[in-house]
Order: sequence, then structure tokens, then C-alpha cells
Amino acid sequence: MSSTRSIPISLPSTGEEEWKAVRDPILTGWLTQGPKVAEFEKAFARRHGVEYALATTSCTTAMHLILAALGVGPGDEVIVPAFTWVATANVVLYCGATPVFVDVDWKTFNIDPELIAAKITDRTKAIMPVHLFGLSADMDAISSVAPGIPLIEDAACAVGSTYKGRPAGSLGIAGAFSFHPRKIVTTGEGGMITTHDAVLAEKMNTLRNHGATISEEQRHHGPQPYILPDFNLVGFNYRMTDLQGAVGLVQLSKLDALIDERRKWADYYHRELSEIDWLHTPVVPPNTHHGWQSYVCYVDERKSPISRNEIMKVLQAKGISTRPGTHAVHMLGVYREKFGIDPDDYPMARNCDRYTIAIPLHNRMTAEDYAYVVEAIKNLSEHRDA
Repeated sequence: MSSTRSIPISLPSTGEEEWKAVRDPILTGWLTQGPKVAEFEKAFARRHGVEYALATTSCTTAMHLILAALGVGPGDEVIVPAFTWVATANVVLYCGATPVFVDVDWKTFNIDPELIAAKITDRTKAIMPVHLFGLSADMDAISSVAPGIPLIEDAACAVGSTYKGRPAGSLGIAGAFSFHPRKIVTTGEGGMITTHDAVLAEKMNTLRNHGATISEEQRHHGPQPYILPDFNLVGFNYRMTDLQGAVGLVQLSKLDALIDERRKWADYYHRELSEIDWLHTPVVPPNTHHGWQSYVCYVDERKSPISRNEIMKVLQAKGISTRPGTHAVHMLGVYREKFGIDPDDYPMARNCDRYTIAIPLHNRMTAEDYAYVVEAIKNLSEHRDA
């Protein structure tokens, strides 16, 4: 029997402040990339401990810009984890390069540093660790096995996360963040690049604006309106709008409070669910600050009363939305067919694909919602002989 209660897997924390924020761009008429985006970029760079931040249309386009600016192209290889959202691998294909998969540690869901060295070749142009679900990958361990190879952080889920006291996005040559509605900070769609590298930042800034030598803002506000930009690079239209920038500024001002609340309820889940022997709750290594974009558990089907998929069906009937953690990318059709990969080639990623479950954790849940989720999970034992 279906429940009348409905707890979504995620809801953005938006409201009156965001609604009011878009007023200025609408009234001024400056809707595309402009002063609000510039303000958002400066605030984001300051919050994440980097010199430069560049807003984009999505995290996917942010990662693509980074690879393109680094000159990744045909014949090159980029190492990526086998368990991640498909965009991590797709952007490598956009450049004509080859994604090289590495298996993950099932306890953290992040790339296993011990397996990286065996995948490095003379064609390896970059490594793209993913800070999955808001937990930073072990960047020092990755650096130690891959000296001199640029590290690009897929920090889609990791706004506000830290690793050994350093913010995500400041740990490699560049980082890419997502502002999709399932993320803690949202602009609807949208992304951000972070970097310390001035030369790289300048090239990415040019590439995101069609390759133009001057920006739209410079042209419209300059004293010589007849000047058109030159184009020395084939670029892209990856610019964020000022409507999004205005919303992003409001969202960013809430970030610490949003994460603090999520950490409180993640701790509650830990306390309440840790004694369930078939459910492995998320691991948080020492010296890391988890951002808690998602709360993802691992179901041990050798002990669980029913399968992961059946658990999800039961919870859905009770009004509790869940999702698998994410994909094992090497098991997706386009990658199986293009590269001839077997699911068993990356067994930990395969298992994470089959056995992970994200349960609701967001800033619009109530204490009663969290208690209801916990009770429903604890009561799954009733289905063992069903």
C-alpha cells in the first residue's frame, strides 16, 4: 500500500531571497554574463581558497573547458574513476581523447590511488579524481603515485568540502563544480571552475566566450563601440547568465549553514543506522570535511532481508525516495560497445553500481522526516521472509 507521505531524495533550499535576487538583472536588462556573475565568481574563489573562479553553464562544460585549455586531444588519455556520473568520462570523449578507467574503494566510493600507477602511460595527459557525494578523494595519495601529471578535480558534489584543511577545488590544477538542483548550492543549471593558474584561467575565460579576445561586458561598456573581438581560438558558448549569478550569490551566502545542518542529520543517520549489520553507512576518513551532497550507503545483500532493488521499492511505497549512488560508467552501453569493457573488469565499481543506495538528506526535511526514514529502514527486517 502506498503512503501519503512523500520525502524526495533532494530538494533545493531556495526561497524569497533567491526570488528577490533576480530582480536587479531583470530590471537592468543585463541578463547574460555580467556583473552578477563576476561578483559570484569572486565570492566563490574567496570561499574555496583559489585565485580564480570562472562560472559556466554546467559542471560538464566546466570540465570540458579545463581539458580543452590543457590541450587534451586525440591520442591522449585521461584517467577517471569507473564509478561516477557519466559526464566525467564523456568530457574526455568530447576532446577526442580516451578515458582510462580505474576502480574505486567501495568504502569511500572514490578512486583507489593504489590502482592508478598501473594505468599511467606516456599518453596520460591528466587524472580526474571525483569527490563523490561530497567526500574528497585522497589527493595526496594520488599525487604521490602520479608526480607531474595534472590533477583535475571533478568537484561536482563537493562545494564547501575540505581535504586536510584545504578546500575542494584548490587541490589540483583546476576544479569543476556543479550547481544542479541536487547540489547544495544551485543556480538551476550551472557550474564553476576554480584554479590558481593565471595562464590557464585566462585561456579558459577566452574559450568559454567563443574564443573572443574581449568580453561582451568590455565591448558594451567600452569607449569604442565599433570594435568587434578577434577570434584566435575555436571556443564555446559556456557562459553563465547574470540571473543565475544573482541566485548563486544568495545560495553561496547560505553554504556553511546548509552544510552544518546536513552534517547534523548525517550524524543522526550514522547513530541510528550503524547497528544494522547489512547496511554500511558512509565512511568519513580523518582530516576530511564531508560536504554531504548525498548520503549514500552500501547494502550487503549476503545479510540483507531483501535485495537493494527491493529495498528501494519498499521505501518508495512508503513515500521515501531513494536512488542508486551513481553509475559504473564502464557498464553503460556506449562505453561497453566503444571500448569492449566487461562489467567484471572493475569489480568494486560494478558492486557499487548494484548495491549502493542514496537516502534522503537535504535542507527541507524535518526531524519527523528523518525519523520516518530511519524507522522504515529498521523495519525492513519484516520483509525477510515475505
